[in-house]
Amino acid sequence: MNFFSKNILSLSVLLLCTITMLSQKTIIDSLENKLSIHKIKDTTRVNLLNELAYLYYRRNITKTSEYTDESLDLAGIIDYKKGKARSLYIKSIVAGIKSEFELSLQYLNEAIDIYKVIDDKNGIFSCYNGMGITHFYQGDFELAITYYKKALSIDNTMILEKDIIKGLMNIGSAYVQMSEHENALFYYEKALAKYKANNDEIGLASYYLNVSNIYIDQGNYPIALESLNKAFFLKEKQGDAMGMSSALNNIGLVYLNQENYDNAITSFRKSLVFDRKNGNKRKIAKTLNNIGLVYKNKKEYKVALKYIEEGLQIGEEINSNEQIALCLHNQGELYVLLHQYSNGLKSYEKAKEIFIKSNNKLGISSSYLGIANIYFNQKKYKKALITVLKSIEISNDLGAIKYQRNAQELLSKIYDNLGDYEKAFSSHRQFKKLDDSIFNKENIKKIAELEYEYKYKQELDSANKRELKLTQEVKTIYKNLEQSQRNLLLGIIAFLLIILVLGVVIFSLKLRNIKTTNQNILIEQKLLRSQMTPHFIFNALSVLQGMILNKEQKKAVFYLSKFSKLLRITLENSRDKIVPLNQELMAVENYLALQNIETEHPITQTILVDQNIDSTVFKIPPMLIQPFVENAIEHGFENQKEDKKIDIHLKFINEELICTIKDNGKGINAQKENKNKVKKSMATTITVERLKILSKDFKVKGALLIEDRRKYNEKGTIVTLIIPYKNEVIS
Repeated sequence: MNFFSKNILSLSVLLLCTITMLSQKTIIDSLENKLSIHKIKDTTRVNLLNELAYLYYRRNITKTSEYTDESLDLAGIIDYKKGKARSLYIKSIVAGIKSEFELSLQYLNEAIDIYKVIDDKNGIFSCYNGMGITHFYQGDFELAITYYKKALSIDNTMILEKDIIKGLMNIGSAYVQMSEHENALFYYEKALAKYKANNDEIGLASYYLNVSNIYIDQGNYPIALESLNKAFFLKEKQGDAMGMSSALNNIGLVYLNQENYDNAITSFRKSLVFDRKNGNKRKIAKTLNNIGLVYKNKKEYKVALKYIEEGLQIGEEINSNEQIALCLHNQGELYVLLHQYSNGLKSYEKAKEIFIKSNNKLGISSSYLGIANIYFNQKKYKKALITVLKSIEISNDLGAIKYQRNAQELLSKIYDNLGDYEKAFSSHRQFKKLDDSIFNKENIKKIAELEYEYKYKQELDSANKRELKLTQEVKTIYKNLEQSQRNLLLGIIAFLLIILVLGVVIFSLKLRNIKTTNQNILIEQKLLRSQMTPHFIFNALSVLQGMILNKEQKKAVFYLSKFSKLLRITLENSRDKIVPLNQELMAVENYLALQNIETEHPITQTILVDQNIDSTVFKIPPMLIQPFVENAIEHGFENQKEDKKIDIHLKFINEELICTIKDNGKGINAQKENKNKVKKSMATTITVERLKILSKDFKVKGALLIEDRRKYNEKGTIVTLIIPYKNEVIS
């Protein structure tokens, strides 16, 4: 897509958003204008007030309250039953948003009594659905489903289709909370088919937002993020503050699971602004709990506990069992990390009881796992064994791989302490298998291939459509000019055919260029992923095997942890065009740590980052630094046993990010005579080509210089990298 096309597309999207928002504002302005003109206190005024109240409830809760108070009073004065019931229904929504659940149910019961008297099926449907939503917010998901299904059991011919679809979505959401993903998807897909048939963007936004919860639970974060971005775009287009808040909250959860903590906190805090503006205590508590989880993962346990306890307090104020259970569970985990096992056990037990009442199977499994972990730390191994087996039984039924993995790891430790080494080994193998499946390299490859095939097919379909359209235009012109002068007709047809042929040729070249570019990208990814040499991987596995045979269990576990972390970072980084600088340096640190574990003469290393560089903000292409560190170890220190040094220094001078890698090995000039110089030349060539491409993409200078330090009367090699970067300051 060229620059002109991109700008046209961006302008179209912006124009569409603006039109939608203006359209909604126009409706509200029109109704408010009618209300200001219509001063008569009759049913028309009540209906206008209720319509305005409903339109405002996702935008400005204060306005909604003002309009419903007036409509309810007026409906009572003129004895307008339908208007009064509608006012009570809208007041129940406001109470629900404010987490005043008992009051919400009271309004709904009053409204449904009136709707039954006047036999208003739509009103009865809305009230049952509202009761389901209220019980959902309170964490009673089975009762919520009962009311949702009760609503759908009303004669469908009397109910608006959009309300029926909402009911289907609500049932799906309740099943998600009960971790019954198959049932949830069944109802979501039924709703999606209807949304697409009706071209309902509001409904589609709701679908994308809700289905993302399933992907998050399953650990399918790229698909979850894609769904959430679609949901946020549509919610923003609709001016739906509550919807934007929910999307931001779920985006924060994706970042949290991906260990991108800064972006997670940013998303949660943005969500909190919307929640506090709307006075939505349930969502405020939920967001505070999520912020606490981020700080827990950052190992700032006391700060995390403060946020969790604040969320728990709000959850108890509004009597939301869902929120209370979540906060108690996370509180228990923090107490364990602070070694306050007695407090942790109390929190987990309370959370477990609530999860059992609401039939939240994932929560039950997680609580059992937390309790088992506490028993293990208290050396009550038999109790720990009984409890962790309960967790495994539930997580196996749910297919929750993450929970299965954690439980199997704990089970292995328990059997080890009980002296049952055969079962300990079996559990550890199961843990390793589950752990590997989470970061399956083949899955990453398939996703990349599917994405490429989809984009290529999309371009090809677009080309075929354009060619068909142009051919049809030629035929139309031919028919219209058939009665005109023959010479002129032939000239026009010849001209159009030339344009057609040129268009097809140009577009074919463009498609070929796109295909070549994508193939180059895939080749580059493969080259990047192969930067960690097979020699290093096999050597690492051999070292690990030696440790296991020598029964150096702690050392083997430490080595395995470092090795798996390095592989994980390498795989994750290879999927992204840019990564945070600190993440790239972490990979280098892990690599050097592994190299030093089993050597008699470890490498002395320094990684120095100047104070004017914030390594969390600077983002660079992955796998630029590590190959040169690997070259230094593999080639520079060949036959050198002692006094091995590698110094890495990052500077930011004159808007250039400069990385120098010094070693005190034999020097690049001596290495050129080595038999492996072809391999190194390829790595250097690839890096130079990458820097050329990246410099154009980033519009920032990139360069590579490799020198023998003898020219500076020193020993070794110095590599100077000018790295293309992006400075993404988070506001």
